[in-house]
Amino acid sequence: MAQESPKNSAAEIPVTSNGQLEDSHEHSFNRDLKRSLPVGLGLSETKITSHGFDSTKEGVVEAGPFPGSSASPKSSVIYPSSAAASRLAGQGCDLIIPTGGRAQQKTGPVVLADEVKNPAMEKLELVRKWSLNTYKCTRQIISEKLGRGSRTVDLELEAQIDILRDNKKKYENILRLAQTLSTQLFQMVHTQRQLGDAFADLSLKSLELHEEFGYNADTQKLLAKNGETLLGAINFFIASVNTLVNKTIEDTLLTVKQYESARIEYDAYRTDLEELNLGPRDANTLPKIEQSQQLFQVHKEKYDKMRKDVSIKLKFLEENKVKVLHNQLVLFHNAIAAYFAGNQKQLEQTLKQFHIKLKTPGADAPSWLEEQ
Repeated sequence: MAQESPKNSAAEIPVTSNGQLEDSHEHSFNRDLKRSLPVGLGLSETKITSHGFDSTKEGVVEAGPFPGSSASPKSSVIYPSSAAASRLAGQGCDLIIPTGGRAQQKTGPVVLADEVKNPAMEKLELVRKWSLNTYKCTRQIISEKLGRGSRTVDLELEAQIDILRDNKKKYENILRLAQTLSTQLFQMVHTQRQLGDAFADLSLKSLELHEEFGYNADTQKLLAKNGETLLGAINFFIASVNTLVNKTIEDTLLTVKQYESARIEYDAYRTDLEELNLGPRDANTLPKIEQSQQLFQVHKEKYDKMRKDVSIKLKFLEENKVKVLHNQLVLFHNAIAAYFAGNQKQLEQTLKQFHIKLKTPGADAPSWLEEQ
């Protein structure tokens, strides 16, 4: 009997619409597959597994030696059709020959990832370093307050810092008093304006005292106008001093605080290094001394940098302070003198000299024509 051609031995595997194998054609596929194997095949086990998209079924074909055959085992050769092969490849089929055969296993690309750092360990290390640094700084502060520890002192720089803090308190007191004067002057100007309006109203209604009420009305309105001019000069003085005290000086004092923190850290690590140097030197202490020396050098460089920054800021602050306060004190003096002397022209000239523009009441609010 003539054997069938191997090219037509494997049947196609029909697949339903949901990706599962059709059970009615599975049997015919296994039959055609067995026909394609040559007679006397000694393969102990052949397992073909096909996976569908959603199905967990497996198609298993096991082929053993035919009864009565004495032929030696030979390797199996499967010739599926092109359509069946394409379907098997699309569904991810695997051919596994576990016993005595050569298995070729398909695997994906192997990616060698770098060593993954543990974020928890990094945070724990940061907390450990912060705790150790805080402990050393706290111990240094307590030792200095108890008089047991030594501290690094720059006499010239410390004197400048003390003067700056003392001046800041005095400038804050001047600023507070100037704000009180501005509030009281505003109330007085408001009262004078109301008094002038009352006199003007009475001058119209009292014919026998028309001139007297009119003079007083003009005087109060003039005083109110000059008071508004003086109020503008005082408010300008307050704004300039407030910028100097609460921004410029405060920024310098913030740098001073950073300098003091760097000084405490420097002294703390310096004390640790001195204590290690006084102790024995052996294989256990030498690495600690070397590490302590490195940390001491790092904090020493930080301390020197902060000391230099503070010196530069103090120098620029002194120059800026003299320039600003000189102009503001001249303005304050000339405005007060001209107001109480009744010299309206001199008062207005003082404001022009310092480029101060008075805000007319209601000038910022747009008119009803502009809102349309």
